[in-house]
Amino acid sequence: MTKNQPEKEFTPDLMMKYEIAEELGLIDKVKKLGWGGLTAKETGRIGGLMTVRKKQLKKVAEE
Repeated sequence: MTKNQPEKEFTPDLMMKYEIAEELGLIDKVKKLGWGGLTAKETGRIGGLMTVRKKQLKKVAEE
């Protein structure tokens, strides 16, 4: 992080985002360039997988 940006708190969503980035092989790119360094396709893939996982977690919690 830069000097001007405070450390972000690791929320469950942020943790999931990092896990998915790692699974897709994008974690090194995220660490080097930040989230803004990803392409729209890569970002969309992460967001799509997060949505699928959240739906799965919600379904399991309802059962």
